[in-house]
Amino acid sequence: MPTTAVAAVRGAGLGLRRALLGPIAELAPGAIDFLEIAPENWLQLGGKFGRQFRALSERYPLAAHGLSLSLGGTAALDEPFVLALKRFLDEHRIADYSEHLSYCSDARGQLYDLMPIPHTEEAVAHVAARIRRVQDLLERRIAIENVSTYAAPGQRISELAFINAVVEEADCDLLLDVNNIHVNSINHGYDAAAFLDGLPLARVRYIHIAGHHAETAALCIDTHGADVIEPVWALLAQACAKLGPVPTLLERDFNLPPLATLLGEVDRIRAVQARHLPVTARG
Repeated sequence: MPTTAVAAVRGAGLGLRRALLGPIAELAPGAIDFLEIAPENWLQLGGKFGRQFRALSERYPLAAHGLSLSLGGTAALDEPFVLALKRFLDEHRIADYSEHLSYCSDARGQLYDLMPIPHTEEAVAHVAARIRRVQDLLERRIAIENVSTYAAPGQRISELAFINAVVEEADCDLLLDVNNIHVNSINHGYDAAAFLDGLPLARVRYIHIAGHHAETAALCIDTHGADVIEPVWALLAQACAKLGPVPTLLERDFNLPPLATLLGEVDRIRAVQARHLPVTARG
């Protein structure tokens, strides 16, 4: 596998939610460059929503961002699900698949939340082995996302060292979430810009940007339910300054504003990307 990440999608994208199926279908070409989906929400979907989804999948390049693999979990990897996922990705020509560097299940079932993996050398080996198995089954290199956390149970190495070690040992890519860097910098008291610089940036497949809720001056909650704030935009600009105009996805899950408002943030992503185009691409 290559050591530098290359995404199939390009430009500025938007997360697809059921409430946006109709409005996005009415957009003029070029308003959005790609869509990202949570495959668990669409795998078994038929009827009206299924038809709308298929129509959009024929108009837009798609990336897939998983919710339930539980890469850090101790229960056996759900290989039948991974194989069903492969069929879905193949059917819709989706090359870019990512998951969270977290766990969301135990031996009794799904926890319906993204839980922090203890940052230990043992956990690095465990998670990396599961990622390698997923890549073998999917016949695709995948990307893992740096996640937001509110505690660090069992931590023996830093978050930054943990992410770097997993990516290296698994030989996978990184889905860089700049909002999660900001959230964790507040929650755990570190410098966000320095953290970004320390990540394996050559492995960045694409970027997530989103809003969050500031509960207190020392606690941020990653809600995907608000506008992106200026420090997070600054982290996106920092990433693009180092990597060029990496494909970037706006996540908005709750408190959905009119689509025109979301497109304003998509256009701001494009403006950041345009400032960091290679000189030859600027004409």
